[in-house]
Amino acid sequence: MGDWARGAADSGAPVTVERDPARVAAREELLRPEYHRHDPSLLQRVINWIGDQLGQLLDKLGGAAGDGWTGLIVFLALFALLGAALWWRLGRPGRTATTAGALFAADGPRSAAEHRAAAQRHAAAAEWSAAVREQMRALIRSLEERTLLNPRPGRTADEAAREAGRQLPEHAAALADAARLFDDIAFGDRTADRTAYQRLLELDERLRRTRPLLQVGAA
Repeated sequence: MGDWARGAADSGAPVTVERDPARVAAREELLRPEYHRHDPSLLQRVINWIGDQLGQLLDKLGGAAGDGWTGLIVFLALFALLGAALWWRLGRPGRTATTAGALFAADGPRSAAEHRAAAQRHAAAAEWSAAVREQMRALIRSLEERTLLNPRPGRTADEAAREAGRQLPEHAAALADAARLFDDIAFGDRTADRTAYQRLLELDERLRRTRPLLQVGAA
């Protein structure tokens, strides 16, 4: 310790050491959302944690299961818990697997305004699944009308979200969530509600107020 630092310590004054600017800058850079765009969702992390815990318990009970009824009962209880978790996560056995289908129907192109009007009619009738589908279509059609997306028949919601996310990176995560919501409701077993519709409606409004990211070197 130098004379100045020793004198400061003797006097009772706090001695501060400046942070390494490079370390601080690196930590702040890693906190940016684009580095965590593909991180597992909270639900997936919870499921992974439960699976790890069950695996550890089964390993510990491997010997106890042969000692008597106690180990067998605990083993069966854990097996039932795992089955319930899989039922909740994947749905009832024998259901049709969720697949991503085309975003737009093949009954001819409709404008974003027409899709929004249809979504509003469904919402007024509390037909939330139909309202979510139409609102997502309005959102993507609006991006096509603004030339942020090239119209392409057969495009899925997930494909449209990825392409739009490159033009509007600050909304990439929200677009990906909206695409998953659309697929779960349109092609899966998820039930829509007012909250789901409101999420897409608010995202549509934000996107309409957002200007695209200018590409470097573009004319």
